[in-house]
Amino acid sequence: MTGPKLQTPPGATDTHMHFYGPYDRWPLPPTSWNSPPEATLAQYREVQKRLGLERVVVVQAAGYGYDNTVTMDNVGVIGETARAIVVVPKGTAEAELDRLNRAGARGLRVFMLKGGVYDWADLPELAAMVKPFGWHLQVQLDGRLLPEHVDALLGLGVQLVIDHTGKYLEPVDVDHPAFACLRRLVGAGAYVKLSAPYETSKVGPPTYDDVGRLARVLVEDAPERMLWASNWPHPGHAPKDDAMLLDTLLDWAPDEADRRRILVDNPARLYGFQE
Repeated sequence: MTGPKLQTPPGATDTHMHFYGPYDRWPLPPTSWNSPPEATLAQYREVQKRLGLERVVVVQAAGYGYDNTVTMDNVGVIGETARAIVVVPKGTAEAELDRLNRAGARGLRVFMLKGGVYDWADLPELAAMVKPFGWHLQVQLDGRLLPEHVDALLGLGVQLVIDHTGKYLEPVDVDHPAFACLRRLVGAGAYVKLSAPYETSKVGPPTYDDVGRLARVLVEDAPERMLWASNWPHPGHAPKDDAMLLDTLLDWAPDEADRRRILVDNPARLYGFQE
């Protein structure tokens, strides 16, 4: 497979990917709503090499629920170039959060779609629980619901990260009220991951322009708040060309300095990677 056209700078970071298995060691529980193929560290190393990525943020796969073992074990093997986003129950003891923090966790995944473990009413308690550790809440939702939740999100008092360019399950235009809510969140300091356009786009590759037009506006608004992610291994979807997904940044963020911010500077600041 060919590599990307985009030449990544040193320190380039994939801010959202998942591990699954090996299932003989880390089986998915019977309660998992999906059962994707194994996606292991050895396989991901090949993705990193092909794309020129040096750092990674491992996001707890929804299917594993509160069991962060596969996420944290892989982060431990990778070492200082990896961070984790975990899922823990409400009321998790401070000592356990401290253990996860010391092992590389930097945020809590708040997955508000099928397979998630939290309700909207849980968010204030979760925010208060992680705030002493400087963690953020990583929120994935159908972006069309943002008008219902934007005020509550802004009132949580913690750093927010919004997945997948807002993940509007039916694409919206740049003048849509739900996109205005996302821009409002960014204006208040939220980060947005420019990732997984294939999950919502009706136009398709290579630039997924119905999602890309939103991404371009966000980059123009606040390049210092944008992130990029592969979403490897693309759970629930057919295999994707990860190089092509990286190359969307050539269209969405045409300025090289902005791409450096998105790939290196912003994730280094958010996740605490050392320069």
